[in-house]
Amino acid sequence: MIQNNMFSTQGVQPLQMQSTAQGKPSTPAETIQSFGTYLQDALGSVAAQETQAHEMSNQFLVGKVNVDQVMIASEQALLSLQLTTQVRNKVVEAYQEIMRTQL
Repeated sequence: MIQNNMFSTQGVQPLQMQSTAQGKPSTPAETIQSFGTYLQDALGSVAAQETQAHEMSNQFLVGKVNVDQVMIASEQALLSLQLTTQVRNKVVEAYQEIMRTQL
């Protein structure tokens, strides 16, 4: 079996929304604010990955990093951007479907 020991994935955790209160149901305003914060953090993470990929490519040009590290950082940034785009498309689709619903 091939094992990749180059990158450690032990510190990688899936994104989860934090509950604002323990056991208490939150108000709709708190839920909206919490969800908004979650989206801001997720978009900030995508932007950070793109910035890191750009910095890695600049470091590659001066010979500080290997091409494989640059390619991995670029692919991670690309996949994050594609995921964000697909989530946005699904949200827009859902909104349009709701707006077409007749009451």
